[in-house]
Amino acid sequence: MHRRTLLAAALAGAVVTPALASGTARAADPGPSVTRTGTTTLDGQAVFFVSYDGLVNNNAFQKNGLLTYKGYQYAVWYTADRNAVVGRRVLGGSTWSTVKVGHTLRYNDSHNVISMGVSKVDGRLHLNMDSHSDGFTYVKSVAGLMDNPAGLSWTASRFGAPQSTLDGLALTSQFTYPQFVSTPEGKLQLSYRVAVSGNGRNALAEYDGTKWTNLGEWSASTGAYTSEHGSSTARNMYLHGIDYDRNGRLHSFFTWREQNGAVMCNSGGITNHDTGYVYSDDRGRTWRNNAGTVVGVTGGSDKVSVTDAGLVVDPLNPDHSLMNQESQFTDSAGRPHAIISYVPGRFGQCTTNYVADRTANGRAFHVRKNASGTWQKTEIPVPLNSSQRTKLILDKYDNAYAVFPFGRIAGASAASGYTDWKILFDGSGLNAFGEVVIDETRVAQDGVLSFMYQEKSSGTTPSALHVTDFRLPA
Repeated sequence: MHRRTLLAAALAGAVVTPALASGTARAADPGPSVTRTGTTTLDGQAVFFVSYDGLVNNNAFQKNGLLTYKGYQYAVWYTADRNAVVGRRVLGGSTWSTVKVGHTLRYNDSHNVISMGVSKVDGRLHLNMDSHSDGFTYVKSVAGLMDNPAGLSWTASRFGAPQSTLDGLALTSQFTYPQFVSTPEGKLQLSYRVAVSGNGRNALAEYDGTKWTNLGEWSASTGAYTSEHGSSTARNMYLHGIDYDRNGRLHSFFTWREQNGAVMCNSGGITNHDTGYVYSDDRGRTWRNNAGTVVGVTGGSDKVSVTDAGLVVDPLNPDHSLMNQESQFTDSAGRPHAIISYVPGRFGQCTTNYVADRTANGRAFHVRKNASGTWQKTEIPVPLNSSQRTKLILDKYDNAYAVFPFGRIAGASAASGYTDWKILFDGSGLNAFGEVVIDETRVAQDGVLSFMYQEKSSGTTPSALHVTDFRLPA
């Protein structure tokens, strides 16, 4: 009864015309479904410690902790003895081959994740790791390793020595949140934050197969933001992702985090506010708001700022414990979708403990641009039961899937205008700790939803790390 009540509320809050909302769905298209096809073990004893309510091997904002390229899947993690490891397997295979890349995790900080990227222009695998508002470690493979996985052995000799720069390019002494993204031309870009939480800027670097170039910062930390409680003059833009669609447009949803807690109703909350959106049609050199107006130039004096018009697509004040760095995806027509989560107003207008309040009353919402160019938001009628993040993917039919903490999966059909969200898999048998790491690249290649999760443990007792696979509609 409770779920039906929530679903009714979600439907009532979504102003949609199902036949028009998706723009691509046809009557014959199947709705969302998942069929679990198997689980493999990456490491029976992976490092385990809880920090920022999460695990270093399973932070949902990693891009990419798990990826697929040319018939092989790759994963990165830290072992019980803190070694950074990269593994690979043939798609659908049960055995992972692993390589230590010569670096050990420095601190018990769950944000010191490992992220992977592929430079298609020269077939290299790139790793950026162990950074949270300080330096980073960078490792890259030999050229061609990703293009001929069956013909090249998977050994440490295929990887270069760990570096504290990008082949000599020093970016910043305060580096956080590496996210690799491949450009349509096959170059590799690295998105990262300069400086610290509440006072940081987003920046981009680019690898062309020969060298890395720092393109520069593109978001601003300055400007005044005022809520009903107080004001703040410093902040950072937290990205929900950074992704190219099939037409070459670069999309990014985000939320702002203010430095000054005076903007909140209670000090136990979190200063995140508003869901914003920008895009770039020139490979991240300039950024535009939803109306198409240029609002920032990468490396220039004009950066995307909290005071710019037309950025906010879903307004929310800092009193509802809005989560940062959640999730985004683009559909087959290049339209942007996102998952955001917070404590809805029906549970009160002032969160006083963001972890406890999100766990008790947090809900996720599906935000997307429809075929007519209008932004829509639908509540997903699944309690979070966690303070942590939910991930989003879309299948070949543009059905949407939300992967919640503990590995629970909900789905909604494009044909319904994404109004029929329901649980497809309840996480039974996984014993997952919380957030999971999605293989965002695999869905389009073989129609499989694949994610990495770590089993629950306590203290610093290592636990098993797995990848589980679900077949989506063919």
